[in-house]
Amino acid sequence: MADAAPSINLTNHFLIAMPGMEDRTFARSVVYVCEHSEHGALGLIINKPGDISMADLFHKVDLPLARAELGVQPVFQGGPVQTERGFVLHEPVLAEGLPPDESLYASTLAVPGGLEMTTSKDVLEALSSGGGPRRVLVTLGYSAWDGGQLESEIAGNSWLTVDADANLIFDTPIEQRYESALALLGLQAWRLAPEAGHA
Repeated sequence: MADAAPSINLTNHFLIAMPGMEDRTFARSVVYVCEHSEHGALGLIINKPGDISMADLFHKVDLPLARAELGVQPVFQGGPVQTERGFVLHEPVLAEGLPPDESLYASTLAVPGGLEMTTSKDVLEALSSGGGPRRVLVTLGYSAWDGGQLESEIAGNSWLTVDADANLIFDTPIEQRYESALALLGLQAWRLAPEAGHA
C-alpha cells in the first residue's frame, strides 16, 4: 500500500494570491493563517482595508478609544465568512501569574510560534482604556477552507506560501504588503506567470 502524501501545516504562514487569482475577495491578497489541520484552515486577510476605521468600530460598540494612534487604523476585510464579526490579530500578551500557554482574553486562539487571534470583546475593552496588546490588526470576517481544500488550491497554483512575518502585518504600509510578502520569497509580482506550467 502506498504511503499517504505528507501533510503540510501552514499555521503561522502567509498565503499570497497568485496574479491569476480571479476571486475578487482574494485577488492580490495576503492571508495570515491562524490555524491549519487536516480538518481545514482559517486565516485573516491582512492587506484589504474596509470602509470603517478603528475609531468608527469603537463608536459602534460604545467604547471610548484612549489610544489615538489606533483610531486612524482601518478595520480590514478578513474574508468572506462571518463578515459582521470582529477578529483581533495581535501580539501575544504575557500577564504576570498567567501560564505562558494561557491568554489574558476570554476567547483567544494562540497561533503556535506566532500571534494570537481574539474574538471576545474584552480585548477591545483593554484597548479602549489604553492597555491591551501593543500591535493589533482588526478584521471583520475571516477566510476558511474545508479539509484538503487549501492544499488543492495551492496545487492548482492559486497561492504561494511563506513563513509569516509579524512586522509585515503591523509595520509595513498596507499598499506595500502584497509586494513585501512576495519579496519574502525573493519574488516580484510582474515576474509571476498567472498560469501554472505543466511539463
